[in-house]
Amino acid sequence: MTNSDTYQVSIVKFGTRSTVKSDVYLNFHIYKTADEPVDMDYFFWVIRNGRRTVVVDTGFSRHGGEVRNRTFLIEPAAAFAALGVDPREAPQVVVTHAHYDHIGNLDLFPVSNIIMARAELEFWLSSFASRKQFKHSIETEELDYLKRAAGEGRITTFDDDYTVAPGIRVSRVGGHTPGQSIVTVQTSEGQVVLASDAIHYYEEFDQDIPFMFVNDVREMYAGFDTIRKLMSTNASHLVTGHDPSTLERFSPVKAGPLAGLAATIGRKEEQS
Repeated sequence: MTNSDTYQVSIVKFGTRSTVKSDVYLNFHIYKTADEPVDMDYFFWVIRNGRRTVVVDTGFSRHGGEVRNRTFLIEPAAAFAALGVDPREAPQVVVTHAHYDHIGNLDLFPVSNIIMARAELEFWLSSFASRKQFKHSIETEELDYLKRAAGEGRITTFDDDYTVAPGIRVSRVGGHTPGQSIVTVQTSEGQVVLASDAIHYYEEFDQDIPFMFVNDVREMYAGFDTIRKLMSTNASHLVTGHDPSTLERFSPVKAGPLAGLAATIGRKEEQS
């Protein structure tokens, strides 16, 4: 493995909210455990080395957060700037799925190539997007932006797996949404699995408890199994989509505008 296919992963927490477990787990009552408060944090991820930068999801927009009473900890645009991510350089943007809290700032990257599962794009551009159980999790204007980007030829779709660059691979697992995807990244500290919303919480994964909003429960369980296999073979680090303990598990950013709001895995290898 060379420096060109080894990366640093930055995990950025830009928002949060407080809820209860019965509002985040599917049919929570069947587990016969007491309900209790739980926070939900909101993240995006940046993968980079000396040769390239890849953005994974873009967080929720000001409008998308405010109408749902979410708390901003930092504006995603400011966080990208703090990381030195320059939209003019057209970094690739991986969309793990098209919910409001993952594509809310795609317009920050107007010339970037967007990579997402074909099943995800086709579903959200279909009439199903207007059905209430699905519409709850999207912003119509953001889907319109995806449609325009597709018309401009800026979206690369894949069916099962896609190599974004040497050392970075995105794979569709489904479950939470039809094209819910995970990203695997090679770092100096081993392979990282960015599970996004294939796994919202570590407890969800450990206890085998599906999340409340789900397109296909069987696929969600199968996604858990896929990630378990990765963790027992090639992968060293699991990063879930919304767990408040996430930043504590990795190397914290201690200075600058992202102090206390970000963590990293691996070194940012320079171009060789």
